[in-house]
Amino acid sequence: MAKPDTIRNALPFWLSLGLVPLAVVSVTLGGWTVVLMPLYAWALVTLLDLVLGLNEEDLDPQTDAGDLFWYRLVTLIWFPIQAAIIYGAIWWVTRADMGWLETIVLMFGVGVASGTIGIVYAHELLHQGNRAERWLGDLLLASVLYSHFRTEHLLVHHSFVGTPRDAVTAPYNEGFHRFFWRVLFSCPQSAWAAEAEKLAKVGRPVWHRSNPFWRYAALQLLALALAFWVGGWFGVGLFVMQAFFAIWQLELTNYVEHYGLVRQMLPGGKYEPVRPHHSWNAPHKASNWLLVNLQRHSDHHYKPDRRFPLLQTYPADEAPMLPFGYPAMTALAMIPPLWRRRMNPRVRAWRRQFYPEVTEWAKARP
Repeated sequence: MAKPDTIRNALPFWLSLGLVPLAVVSVTLGGWTVVLMPLYAWALVTLLDLVLGLNEEDLDPQTDAGDLFWYRLVTLIWFPIQAAIIYGAIWWVTRADMGWLETIVLMFGVGVASGTIGIVYAHELLHQGNRAERWLGDLLLASVLYSHFRTEHLLVHHSFVGTPRDAVTAPYNEGFHRFFWRVLFSCPQSAWAAEAEKLAKVGRPVWHRSNPFWRYAALQLLALALAFWVGGWFGVGLFVMQAFFAIWQLELTNYVEHYGLVRQMLPGGKYEPVRPHHSWNAPHKASNWLLVNLQRHSDHHYKPDRRFPLLQTYPADEAPMLPFGYPAMTALAMIPPLWRRRMNPRVRAWRRQFYPEVTEWAKARP
């Protein structure tokens, strides 16, 4: 039986469940209530960050796996909850008299649940060795039509973060909107190439049944077929809309996590190992509860399979820190001039701190 203090410590990470009653209210009542889910995930969590402050305490990384059950459970139950939100919203909207603006804002709110929460949970699940968890991660990604993220993240991002081969490491001065459309088209190609390279190493053609893109396609077609069954072609359109909003929020997070941070190429032509200073971190309490410690990003790159409760913090002299949590920083990223004003001085300070010997950064990048 779990210790009472273990359950108590795990419960804040269930903050995402607050979206469930808000989804019911938004879908059934409409009107001004359609803004409740975005306000909860972005505005309220940012406000809680300001009130509650930082959390720089770490669980012992050797904590017994059994003591993590109540932390993990929220990621295990999220898929059926998300499916109910998505398809329930489609069922209701296709049968209700809802205006077009109301519908768009509502599906944006559904995208908050499937993107801000669902893809983050999928990310956690895909990194685990348990096959059932990886399948749950695949189902969550299929529900936003972004299944290739599994391959792109595991085979490309973690290997090549901070280098030109990693599309989601945003270069210094690149605005989010340019970044978004670039990665939206380049990442599926990169993921396909990574799987083709992996198969070629064992003498298999790219069309071999072991290529996970077959599974990705089947799951995404199933998700679209269910949307059609629930709401016809209008339902398919609504499904695609929430998926787009979810992907947009994922890539906002990707943009923030490594903006302007690069790994040096060593004399032999290889890149230096990934170190804590190659990821932006945010020790803000409430947003880490919502995002299951995703903001402890340096440790995630150090130990990718480490479960989220065990991710460790780093001091500012080892890893760069963001001024706010991800919800506030992603909102700022949508306004590139304000983003650059806030973040470019931090990137330049990072360069002076960790690479004082590099004086001409334009020549330092291959």
